[in-house]
Amino acid sequence: MYGDQATGVADPDAGLSPSELAAKYGLAVSGKRPSLVEYTRSLWARRHFIGAYATAKLTVMYSGSKLGNIWQVMTPLLNAAVYFLVFGLLLGTSKGIPDFVPYLCTGMFVFQFTQTAVLSGTRSIADNLGLIRALHFPRACLPLAQTINQLQQLLVSMVVLCVIILSSGLPVTANWLLIIPALALQSVFNAGLAMFMARIGAKTTDMAQLMPFVIRTWMYTSGVFWSISKLVNSAPHWVAVLIQINPAAVYISLMRFALMDSVPASSLPPHVWAVALGWALVAGLGGYVFFWKKEEEYGRG
Repeated sequence: MYGDQATGVADPDAGLSPSELAAKYGLAVSGKRPSLVEYTRSLWARRHFIGAYATAKLTVMYSGSKLGNIWQVMTPLLNAAVYFLVFGLLLGTSKGIPDFVPYLCTGMFVFQFTQTAVLSGTRSIADNLGLIRALHFPRACLPLAQTINQLQQLLVSMVVLCVIILSSGLPVTANWLLIIPALALQSVFNAGLAMFMARIGAKTTDMAQLMPFVIRTWMYTSGVFWSISKLVNSAPHWVAVLIQINPAAVYISLMRFALMDSVPASSLPPHVWAVALGWALVAGLGGYVFFWKKEEEYGRG
């Protein structure tokens, strides 16, 4: 006989299984992955934390150096000088490319946005295990914050890039307005790729050591230093198609077209805006869902 023997009142929970008791009193398994909708709501509720975390990382990035935040301007300028020396002067890839300096700098700055977002995203879980184990929050905040941090750095580089373009004698045109949608699509693509790599990097920590070599190979095939349109005209059809749908090459081409009036629309890959949008949706949504599916495992073990 079940119940309180002192009062003779029957226990209403008698006979209920543990799962039924948990459901009755609103209990849930600790660390259980929420639904995708709930996860998205929770992530949106922490959007201010994501922005603040990204800004804080940007602030402390150069805090240990004497020049401080001046390096945000100096770094892209020094990179541009090095690549111009190697590819423009020594290897001669500038031949036949008008306004090679802004052409090179645009390609380099745009690719570095994707490169740094992916590399930092790969390490975002492993480098923040203490934070993950101490606080409860959607783990996607970390790779997203890394992407925003890299976007903030790119915006500084874009100011430098605009100065380089204007110093080269290129005018400001209405196409400059295309910078906004091009950058928005690339940011979504980068965020999705960062989340995709964050899950892989959390499981396979050696991936952080391998990714720089993969990224470097990707850079050499993305038209950062040379003209894609020239190679496409002489390459086999299937090679030309792969080059033209390369997401890094697509976003670089869009940014060059937006900033440089010496880059004609005819040099862009076919249906370039549709391809850019497609990559943003595939990588953004796919990377988000791919990361969410292992949400309960990050920081365990």
